Amino acid sequence: MNIESFFSLTYGLYIVSAGDQGKYNGYVSNTVFQVTAEPPQVAISCSKNNLTTEMIARSGKFSVSVLHQSASPDLIGLFGYKSGKDVNKFENVNFVTGRSGTPIIVKDTIAWFDCEVTMQTDTGTHILFIGQVIDAEILDTSIPPLTYAYYRAIKKGLSPKNAPTYIDPAKLENKPAKAVGKKYRCLACSFIYDPAEGDPESGIAPGTQFEDLPDDWQCPICGATKDMFEEIL
Repeated sequence: MNIESFFSLTYGLYIVSAGDQGKYNGYVSNTVFQVTAEPPQVAISCSKNNLTTEMIARSGKFSVSVLHQSASPDLIGLFGYKSGKDVNKFENVNFVTGRSGTPIIVKDTIAWFDCEVTMQTDTGTHILFIGQVIDAEILDTSIPPLTYAYYRAIKKGLSPKNAPTYIDPAKLENKPAKAVGKKYRCLACSFIYDPAEGDPESGIAPGTQFEDLPDDWQCPICGATKDMFEEIL
């Protein structure tokens, strides 16, 4: 079986948030989809290892923020690659509280949905929650939504380990490429800096060696600094 065939399935990238007992948490998700129009309902797939999943199960509520294509690496790094068990993700992030009492991320967001759970299904490693949308708003339509295809092809990002679409990088096909220097892997999100490709979005031209990157360069996926990278041997 060619595992990379799964990459042809299309997704968006979102932040799913929840609140319970006065605490908030959220995570980056690429599995959100509408299931009915009347009443309006959306489904999300949440890892059983996520703190947010516990909060949704207890509160019966969640929100979805649709990220735009220029969403900052810091935001994706915070909600995609850090655990709410270790950090307060909402401490320094712009958010509002929905009708349900659930926090809603508005930074780098083009639209959001406030939902109440109507059904849930255990799928093994994840729980599928279906929620009725009780409120929704559009914030910005000037920037396209961030898709998983764009995230992989342009930003070279990989799914976090708790994502339904996560695939161990070791299982991916190794495609031959012209070696122009040493590659380095981000210890936080597994992004690989390849000198052959550089980081054009950050103004780093192809052919730039990792050692020649500016001292203030950061991982384009999660915002980690250069000292958070290791050489791939």
